[in-house]
Amino acid sequence: MAIKFQYNKTSLNEIGKQLKVRQRALPTLQNKESALRMEVRRAKVESEDLDRQLEEAIRRYDYLAALWNEFEPGLVSITDIDLHTVKVAGVKTPALGEIHYELKSFNAFVKPAWYADGVAILQQLSRLGIESEVYREKARILDYQRKKTTQKVNLYEKVQIPGYQEAIRKIKRYMEDEENLSKASQKIVKSRHAAEEEEASGA
Repeated sequence: MAIKFQYNKTSLNEIGKQLKVRQRALPTLQNKESALRMEVRRAKVESEDLDRQLEEAIRRYDYLAALWNEFEPGLVSITDIDLHTVKVAGVKTPALGEIHYELKSFNAFVKPAWYADGVAILQQLSRLGIESEVYREKARILDYQRKKTTQKVNLYEKVQIPGYQEAIRKIKRYMEDEENLSKASQKIVKSRHAAEEEEASGA
């Protein structure tokens, strides 16, 4: 990215300001990047842990497999899921609140005794699955923001800060050269005047 500038004091001051802004922002961005990296890892671990818990729970209830055939489909359904927003390292992410279930009425005297347990098991399994998905989405959002922050860090660190520093060097060098030329031409003019005055007084 080429930095546009002019060889004058105004441009020098403006570029100096831009450089300071980026130099001040860089450590904050670097901290945000490492915080996001850590939070992405944490969310992924949490999601994988919940998946593992779900698999273990399913295995734990394997012995009920034959009984599920007697279970009435649609007896338990999810009507709503409360999601709220939580800020993590300055990024809005989803967090699971309450899961609202609808339970169709059934006659406890006619249905098997384990029906009530079956309902509780389905609610537990669904919560684990949904929570895992929420953490997966959280990890995805955080990772996207981390990539954007990394791009900004790289832009500041590798492109803009060195670019502004180089522009400042060029302007300063140009202004020094201009000053030296001006001084040199003043000396020439002075010595010419002095020579002319000598000639005039000698004549």
